[in-house]
Amino acid sequence: MSGPTWFFSIIIIGLSLSMDAFAISVSAGISIPGLKPFHVIRSSFLFGLFQFLMPVAGWLAGSRLASRIESFDHWVVFALLSFIGGKMALESLRGAKGKPAGKAGKTRTVDIRNLWTLISISVTTSIDALAVGVSFSFMNQGIWLNALIIGLVTFCCCFLGFEFGRRLGRLFEKWAGLAGGLVLIGVGTKILLEHLIRGT
Repeated sequence: MSGPTWFFSIIIIGLSLSMDAFAISVSAGISIPGLKPFHVIRSSFLFGLFQFLMPVAGWLAGSRLASRIESFDHWVVFALLSFIGGKMALESLRGAKGKPAGKAGKTRTVDIRNLWTLISISVTTSIDALAVGVSFSFMNQGIWLNALIIGLVTFCCCFLGFEFGRRLGRLFEKWAGLAGGLVLIGVGTKILLEHLIRGT
């Protein structure tokens, strides 16, 4: 696979892998008022960075490591995102009923401004990319350029996701935390169902 066909295929793979990070970027854009450009760029960079690193790790580790992770990675992702999203939605509902859920009564959310929170979510949303790296090794495909394109596509998608979420948040500010939490739960559920269906 080479030339335009190769490039188009890698772009599609990058878009597919970036969808979970894109959804979380939208939820953060909705839920965090006044999100600064620094946090948007740093978050988009880290989402893209781990989407770059995971295929490389999968390519280097080979199918043996990937097969072990594949057996339970969907449950880990589902549990983490459901916990974070459920917490966000619950705090939003409390805030909507007039109970302060954070400082100054504002609804708290998954705070991607916190570096460690951001890193953990970046890792969580990029686990599936390990298998892509393994498939590249089976096809004798080089990894560095492929992974770089995947990372860049993810960066661009997330950057646009933050802006989309920010604009949407102006219309639904009152229920922003609830919407963001449901997005996270939805992402986790989607990943779980995809793996369960694939395994039947």
